[in-house]
Amino acid sequence: QVQLVESGGGLVQAGGSLRLSCAASGRTFSRYAMGWFRQAPGKEREFVAAITWSGGSTYYADSVKGRFTISGDNAKNAVYLQMNSLRLEDTAVYYCAADPNVLRLRVGAIPDDYWGQGTQVTVSS
Repeated sequence: QVQLVESGGGLVQAGGSLRLSCAASGRTFSRYAMGWFRQAPGKEREFVAAITWSGGSTYYADSVKGRFTISGDNAKNAVYLQMNSLRLEDTAVYYCAADPNVLRLRVGAIPDDYWGQGTQVTVSS
């Protein structure tokens, strides 16, 4: 059974930083692209960042470029999201996701089993 478990969310002031972690288990993820999505209240889930299995390519939403950094550790089946200069509009539930195809991952067209349960990030003024 595939499991993606996020951690590291919390409450932070605007301008602060948080680091999210996602631990994957249940299969070998060494050939999987992994990524992060977020969903704010009343809004649809949106792509945040993705990284290919080799770590050679990363992708970011325009809204987080220059502030967020995605990284991965194949040996640990883990992916991280370092979030700096956080803004009020970054408040959302952040979800980890995985798929062998990074292009499919970026649009979120992946099975339900390959999503985490989410971790709340709240940015306060």
